[in-house]
Amino acid sequence: MKKFFRVTLWVGVIVFVGVIIRISPYGYLFKGIKNTYLQGELSAHYTDWKGFETREIKSGSANPAQEKISNVKLSQELLAMLEETESGSYLVYKDNKLVSENYFQEHEKSSITNSFSMAKTITTLLLQRAIQDGYIKSWDEKVINWLPWLQGDFANELTLRHLSTMTAGLDWRENYFAPLGITARAYYSEDVEGVMRSVIVESKPGSKWEYQSGATQLLGLILMKALQTPPNGLKVFQQISDYASEKLWMPLGMENDAQWSLDHKDGRELTFCCLNASSRDFGKLGLLVLNNGKLNGENIIDSSFLSLASQPWKFINYGHSFWVSPATEIPFYYFQGLKGQYIVIIPSKNMVIVRTGNGVKRKDKEYVFTCLRKYVSEGIRLFGN
Repeated sequence: MKKFFRVTLWVGVIVFVGVIIRISPYGYLFKGIKNTYLQGELSAHYTDWKGFETREIKSGSANPAQEKISNVKLSQELLAMLEETESGSYLVYKDNKLVSENYFQEHEKSSITNSFSMAKTITTLLLQRAIQDGYIKSWDEKVINWLPWLQGDFANELTLRHLSTMTAGLDWRENYFAPLGITARAYYSEDVEGVMRSVIVESKPGSKWEYQSGATQLLGLILMKALQTPPNGLKVFQQISDYASEKLWMPLGMENDAQWSLDHKDGRELTFCCLNASSRDFGKLGLLVLNNGKLNGENIIDSSFLSLASQPWKFINYGHSFWVSPATEIPFYYFQGLKGQYIVIIPSKNMVIVRTGNGVKRKDKEYVFTCLRKYVSEGIRLFGN
């Protein structure tokens, strides 16, 4: 009887604690635990999008990648690095043709994986398109004009450009392994706007570079509001995913529908992290950028903006949501995600390299990781001529 009482008491305590956590500001931990520890992972992983509510980005009529697959095999050194970092795919495009396509760990060309922070670059591209279409005036518009609830001593000075260049000065400490941190809250919360309303502008925008996922989520909230309440005559888009479909996925002839993770069912896109797509379609985004934003003569993204975006701004390795290689290397710039998701643009070689996976090898605080250097240098050596 006593044993039964003790078991019942412990069950009651566990249920009580669970209810308290659920109704507290830390209720998002349930979703986080379900999508990480219960999946055998210590943090977010590149197939975890299946544990989120998502919204479809329709691709329309597919235009398969132009292929001219080379008979050159990947080197043992490159294969070892790809295997060591739990890669899912490694693709190389040369002169707008797919010349090498490799998949690992049961992934294939239709497999959908999380972009993680490559979504930051995609969000910036969508916002640039919204400027071109007239939904937003310019990158120098004040954020508070769109989000009047923004708080902090410097809230009136923050612009969209500060958000894209990671010079926003937000009270945001980027950390991917702290369950109680702001990054985890934004990732797993069922109210991402509510999370962002708690973030203040604590230092003067433009004064320093600091990588902050919250900056891109603010861009996403602005983009959503601009699309939902456009100037007279412009088409209303209720969802960012619909705009991404019409302005990117359909014109580029993407081969698969993509999925954008949401904070909750029918909710808001997580624009700082979580556009889930196939490797070939990530490659088409890289080709768009390589070709100065043009496809078949159509100006999809303004070339002058891409030229600016791919140059360092306040930090030598970062522009407008693009990462930039050190000057000592063959110049390249790239989209980058948490677990080593890369879309690398190498203009001098007319090449794009795509890598997806669940691991990254780095040394200290290097911003161009050991593995990325290998993906790029070996890709150029094998396929760059």
